Amino acid sequence: MSVGETPVTVVGNLTDDPELRFTPAGVAMAKFTIASTPRTYDKNTGQWRDGTALFLRVTAWREMAEHVTESLTKGMRVVATGRLVQHNWQTPEGENRSMLGLDLDDIGPSLRFATAKVTRTQRPGQPTQTPAADPWSTAAPAPASAPAGGGFGQEPPF
Repeated sequence: MSVGETPVTVVGNLTDDPELRFTPAGVAMAKFTIASTPRTYDKNTGQWRDGTALFLRVTAWREMAEHVTESLTKGMRVVATGRLVQHNWQTPEGENRSMLGLDLDDIGPSLRFATAKVTRTQRPGQPTQTPAADPWSTAAPAPASAPAGGGFGQEPPF
């Protein structure tokens, strides 16, 4: 994060499937929109009331762009963090326009009303880890003798 950038976290739903594109240099880029709608509870009516929705155009780059397009689909609730950016342009009629967007730093499904299964990916150029060295591995560890002095056994603490 650089000085002057505005970091934000947005919770909302994808309005469409992310679209994967590639720059002329071959860099992956995904574009999608997150709709975030505030809700307030009206004590008088006993009903929830939706506020004005914020539609934020999001851009993801490189491996994250590919992961987003493989993992997320229209309607999914996500938690996204990134840097708020403003895009300015002029229409062919000479009118000035602007739009806020989010350059994505991280994103994941919201687990408030859903579940997810996570698959860890191997980064390019990284050596493949053996199951014993990978702390995220679900493989059973190799048996080991209990440490002397009444130490901990192989059973998990929960």
